[in-house]
Amino acid sequence: MVAVHNPAHDVILKPVVSEKSYAASDRGQYTFVVAPDANKVQIKQAIEEIFKVKVTNVNTLNRAGKLKRSRTGFGRRVNQKRAIVTVAEGQTIDIFGN
Repeated sequence: MVAVHNPAHDVILKPVVSEKSYAASDRGQYTFVVAPDANKVQIKQAIEEIFKVKVTNVNTLNRAGKLKRSRTGFGRRVNQKRAIVTVAEGQTIDIFGN
């Protein structure tokens, strides 16, 4: 069996599951961790392909990884790029298992 390569899944890495993103889902906004080199057009196309919804707006933000200290020295958490995706009115994405 051959694995099928889907570039949309290379753009959208995982959904952000938090209280804030859950509250935003009532407004039709969903938050995803995306590839650092992805742009808004690629994110829109990937969401529409994966979830079969109409995307009306995409906002992106880069989050710097926090500096963490351990007994042996300092380290840094991974930087993240997030996308807040707004879908058309009346459409939903079930990422919270409702």
